[in-house]
Amino acid sequence: MKKLFKSGFVKLGLVIIIAGGAVAYWLMPPVAKVESTEISKGYKVKFKTNGTQMEQFQNQSWKPYFAKGVNMGAALPGHFPGELEISKEDYTRWFEMIQEMGANVIRVYTILKPEFYEALVRYNAKHQDNPLFFIQGVWSPEEQLIAGQNAFDPKVKQKFEKEVQEAVEAVYGNIELEAEPHSGKASGNYVFNAGPYLMGWIIGTEWDPVMVDKTNKNNPGAADYKGEHFQSKPEANPFEKWLAEMVDIAAATEAKHGWQHPIAFSNWVTTDPLEHPGEPLVAEDMVSVDPMHIEAVDWDAGYFASYHVYPYYPDFFTFDKTFQTMKNDKGEVDSYKTYLHELKKYHNNMPIMITEFGVPASQGIAHTGMLGRNQGGHDDKTQGEMDADMFRQIHQEGYSGAILFTWQDEWFKKTWNTLNYDIPDRRAYWYNTLTNESHFGVLGMYPSKDDVIHINGDASDWDKLDDGDKTKLDMQMEGFNEIWATHDEGYLYLLAKLSEPFDFSKNSIYFGFDTLKGGNRHAPQLQGKTLDEGLETLIELGNKDIGQMMIASDYDFHTRLYGKLSKILAYDPKELQDDSGIFNPWKLVVNYLLEYPDSRVDHPFGDIEVGDLLRGTSDPQDPNYNSKAMWQAKGDVLEIRIPWMLLGFSDPSSLSAISYKDTGTKQFESVKVEGVRIVPWIVRNDSKEVIGLEGNSPYPVSKLPLYSWKRWEDIDVNYVERPKQSYSIMQKAMREVDQPVSEHK
Repeated sequence: MKKLFKSGFVKLGLVIIIAGGAVAYWLMPPVAKVESTEISKGYKVKFKTNGTQMEQFQNQSWKPYFAKGVNMGAALPGHFPGELEISKEDYTRWFEMIQEMGANVIRVYTILKPEFYEALVRYNAKHQDNPLFFIQGVWSPEEQLIAGQNAFDPKVKQKFEKEVQEAVEAVYGNIELEAEPHSGKASGNYVFNAGPYLMGWIIGTEWDPVMVDKTNKNNPGAADYKGEHFQSKPEANPFEKWLAEMVDIAAATEAKHGWQHPIAFSNWVTTDPLEHPGEPLVAEDMVSVDPMHIEAVDWDAGYFASYHVYPYYPDFFTFDKTFQTMKNDKGEVDSYKTYLHELKKYHNNMPIMITEFGVPASQGIAHTGMLGRNQGGHDDKTQGEMDADMFRQIHQEGYSGAILFTWQDEWFKKTWNTLNYDIPDRRAYWYNTLTNESHFGVLGMYPSKDDVIHINGDASDWDKLDDGDKTKLDMQMEGFNEIWATHDEGYLYLLAKLSEPFDFSKNSIYFGFDTLKGGNRHAPQLQGKTLDEGLETLIELGNKDIGQMMIASDYDFHTRLYGKLSKILAYDPKELQDDSGIFNPWKLVVNYLLEYPDSRVDHPFGDIEVGDLLRGTSDPQDPNYNSKAMWQAKGDVLEIRIPWMLLGFSDPSSLSAISYKDTGTKQFESVKVEGVRIVPWIVRNDSKEVIGLEGNSPYPVSKLPLYSWKRWEDIDVNYVERPKQSYSIMQKAMREVDQPVSEHK
């Protein structure tokens, strides 16, 4: 009996020990293992520069290395980046997808929460033969720099130094960061040493040219910087001397951990060292921040240049003839290729990477570029084709890396030409397809009904919706048997079951929308009919392939802002009268009117129509899938999805629409609305007969049913995560490239 008891006790003890060991194994950080070598003073090195190339130590020798990567933001739908909501599980899933795409490096912009570094170390512990590396960025105190216009301000300098040091310690799992109220900065206990998986450092953010210029002028006597590992060259301007010190602080802090990695500072076209004689805006070519004016003196891992280069900004990419001298592989004159060539040629003794490039897949457009490479207006497939084309050009020109902007869509983003039309502290709660900045990702973050309702002219998916998730509009309208509505974070969805199969060669369909008191109660599209309540916006489906969203001229934000307020656009004052009867195309500005002295030459105001609604299918399983498809008609079924902002909503999550009231400023006032009334009718193309809107005029729009919804908050936001078509296109491009071009001619 005693023996049995003892034996059972031993077995129980072994179970406890084994279980405890398993828990300890999981809790204890795995040791990061990569093949590296030691250089002078015993520092470990995995990556280093050699002339104009980056090299990786692999299989006991140094081999040329090309960084194929993606930038990664810090936000998920429903959240702002400072909330740091991305989980370890999210990161682990993404790391696998990123490697499957063919990328070998992730670039992050700032210190992320400890879960990022833990997830990366644990992921790579399972992929030791092929680890995923990362570039760590250090966020500069942008707001203070721009506000004070002096990088040498002791408070600014001290803040940046502290950020640099904390970033290094976080990477090496050697710090506990306390939360700072309202800072948006990561905090927590950093115990996972991700340093061995580091590819390099990028210090700072895109530099404001006016701030750089003021820093130089305010500190003419700034001494040359001579640090332990980096120094400024004699030709360096004061800001470059300041940057040399920041880079040196990063190196000195990392050296304490026995490692060296290549270091760069962030830069962009606006502060590059090239001349852009055809750039209209003075500020875009006023000052240089030149990587060639800083050098490593005792840093064997080396130093490289990092640039963000997009094909549509600044404007010289479109207008400067001196950058339209080279042809791409398709035989087209290409300013992007010319610029890449000239920038690479200038940096003739150091590696250079393009650490941001890309175009967004969005309805909205913010700049136009050569060869259609606009900032927005693309579907997911076109986005991928353009991104892959730029990736190949960067590689062909002899660069050491191409880091795509960006991995995931981020709803919280703002864009200069829509930020006056939305509510800043609620941007993360809805999917605004007019704000292009939110849609650069190759991992789509689509609104929640994206995989429930497919715009394809088939009503069967509506049948699967719960009764509480759709509304049959109680209206009797000739030509329409039934009209249903639903919504999500991105769109108002309509399903119309027509009285007969629709023929676009004979008829046009209209849907008017009433959200506020005011608007058009008559219009040419009504063919003499009048309404008792006005329409703010109007959809016309009169073409077999393209529909159009229009906006009542007295409600038209674009005319109000750039006509009435800014006096840039010519307009008839009658347009801004209530019930003008005019519906304007929905437009966004793409460049401001530029005049001397702000501009070297007078540059005209530019805008672009963004209200076109594409006919197609939004079903990603369909070979004809188009991410921008907004409507489809088959037989007697018509489906439409309408982006919220095109309806005038500044924040659908709080039922807020832009008011008719002018504030006298560029910021529009938002008002709460009860919902939206939908007014459908049909017009015979030959006779102009109106089908629907029966009875005597004015037609009682005010008696039509109101489609409304409940306010939603961050916890209510749902979304569909799915790789875009651009993912597989970039996958093909990345997998074609294994190493850099050895010698560029």
